[in-house]
Amino acid sequence: MGNLENLGKLLVVLGVVVVVTGGVIWVAGRFFGNRQLPGTVHIDFPGGSCIIPILASIVISLVLTVVLNLVIRLLHK
Repeated sequence: MGNLENLGKLLVVLGVVVVVTGGVIWVAGRFFGNRQLPGTVHIDFPGGSCIIPILASIVISLVLTVVLNLVIRLLHK
């Protein structure tokens, strides 16, 4: 039964993480609108274009690292 309890805790924590992440993205979308963050590389070429969000990728990586570390610490208590 201990394994099912741990699985239940994990699912609850992951659900909370998904809800919080969705809320942050929703608020950020209202705050930033349709603008691009600084550090976004936009390359136009015949037949298409390519957008590389370097700063956004770094920010998302940092946020996910913090969130996952918090989840791991909460699960090991």
